Amino acid sequence: MISTPHSFHIPVMGLGYTVDTPIKVAPLGISSVVSIMDDHLLEEMRKIYSEKSGLPFFPISEKSPDYRAERIKSYLNLLHDLVEKKLIEIKDFESLEDDSFLGYLDLLPSNHPIHLLIQESKDADFIQKQLYIAQIREMILPGSIDVNIMTKVDKLNSDEEGNELPREYSDALSALRGFAMSKIDGAVIFSAGMNPALYAYAEQFTDFFPNSMGELKKRIILKVSDYRSALIQGKFLAKKGLWVSEFRIESGLNCGGHAFATDGFLIGPILEEFKANREELKSALFDLCQKSLLDKEKISFFDMPPLKITYQGGIGTHEEDKFLRTFYQLDGTGWGSPFLLVPEATSVDEDTLQRILAAKKSDYFLSHASPLGVPFNNLKTSSGEDQRKNRIENNRPGSPCYKKFLSFSTEFTEKPICTASRQYQNLKTKLFQTGAISQTDLEETLAKDCLCEGLSAPAILANGGAPKRNLNAVTICPGPNLAYFKGIFSLKEMVDHIYGKIRLQLDYERPHVFVKELQLYVDYLKNEWEKLGPEVNAKQANYLEKFKANLQKGTEYYQSLIDQIQLDTEEVIQQMKDQLHEALMKLEDLKPALVESR
Repeated sequence: MISTPHSFHIPVMGLGYTVDTPIKVAPLGISSVVSIMDDHLLEEMRKIYSEKSGLPFFPISEKSPDYRAERIKSYLNLLHDLVEKKLIEIKDFESLEDDSFLGYLDLLPSNHPIHLLIQESKDADFIQKQLYIAQIREMILPGSIDVNIMTKVDKLNSDEEGNELPREYSDALSALRGFAMSKIDGAVIFSAGMNPALYAYAEQFTDFFPNSMGELKKRIILKVSDYRSALIQGKFLAKKGLWVSEFRIESGLNCGGHAFATDGFLIGPILEEFKANREELKSALFDLCQKSLLDKEKISFFDMPPLKITYQGGIGTHEEDKFLRTFYQLDGTGWGSPFLLVPEATSVDEDTLQRILAAKKSDYFLSHASPLGVPFNNLKTSSGEDQRKNRIENNRPGSPCYKKFLSFSTEFTEKPICTASRQYQNLKTKLFQTGAISQTDLEETLAKDCLCEGLSAPAILANGGAPKRNLNAVTICPGPNLAYFKGIFSLKEMVDHIYGKIRLQLDYERPHVFVKELQLYVDYLKNEWEKLGPEVNAKQANYLEKFKANLQKGTEYYQSLIDQIQLDTEEVIQQMKDQLHEALMKLEDLKPALVESR
């Protein structure tokens, strides 16, 4: 099991923004996550990187048996080989002054033990120095190449004659099979909730179970939004003998991509619950997992394996990162959207990069763009949004649908289609014209965008390629935190900022990560209230009241916390006090509307 040298990772961003990030950062010890949902994109990227590296490329046709899993496996194997090659080059230094080694060393946190070894080696004789160098080489570890499967994206597939294929050929299960067959030593992150069929399918692959050394070659990470979800999903897997190596907690709203809002539970209290119940959680899952392994007559763990707890979503300063890791006893953090401004780490085409730099805070919004029907963080000024609006203006709403990963609607057709497709939006527009649906319903439908093409295009464009069928429009799904970062940064600058070696100049209006999430939730609740209008029934009113009560309780938790703990600078703490008070006042203002609506 890889133990990486850094305290942060780069989470998955869209389909394309981090698709080749491991090639760029894994040799430098930084872990990152690749989406493996779009096999078309992975095949394109395999072709691009094979040509760049002077390697032969043999395309895998859609007519090939199990082509989706084979494409995913082949791309991951290429990532593995390219990272290994670069890592060997870094390790093969002759002197501690070699540029390749210094590039690795300069990114490490100041407390990494390599620094101490280098210091001790300075006064050593030649033979001792070689021993130190051998030790240092052993400590040069790659970042983990991890993959993400969005559990809800699990369309069933058919053969060329239209016959439905067995369940294991669905999109999510095929993706898992591709990862399981690959040679990378990494983790699969399951995001967006539980998929029992997908989780059960992991039992088919030996790499998810302990080997003869009691270790896991491939690990499972669950992205969760609260403790209850972690416990339920963790137990489900443990009963199958599958160990969850990490719970990756993500903010419900202060994140990029799809936003899965909690019922008003804020991240501070959520992390507090994980901290309080961590040992109990580990013990419960370990007991269940060991019993299942025994029942299955499989090799058991020799000792309790590591179970990491990490957080990602809206972190922007060294002080925030350090406080989260130390106070909540986290094993690490995820820094996503700021890395969109680091070309050395992510693939963002030049046009999109300039649009991000020019964007105002008001250009970041929670949209109805996703065909999954889940709120989706978006940028009003993206070329994808321009294209969507132009199509509507030209009376050609919707997108041509080639990849069909999000084809789930059977509202109009027997065979599922995508709500962002031209076919679906034309049918919905006709309903509006007959008066069958409201203007609001139509607008929500026309807001749907083709994420399959829009989220994959930037990777191809950034690498000098051209997306098929000239579908060059780019969809951007950054978290709101990106609005406060301005400029293009080197990898070293961003990493040094995370570790507090330097301080990047952020927008002075940027709230603390806790406060920003609270503000997003207050606005979200206000919008939910307004959507319901005066026709709020008792059940809806009760839900809104609970949501509001949870926000109030979370705000009071923060007020108590900053009175007890020095979680940031005095200036930031005073600003937090004012903003928390303001948020409570906004919540109070919602009360009359609710009372009147009953």
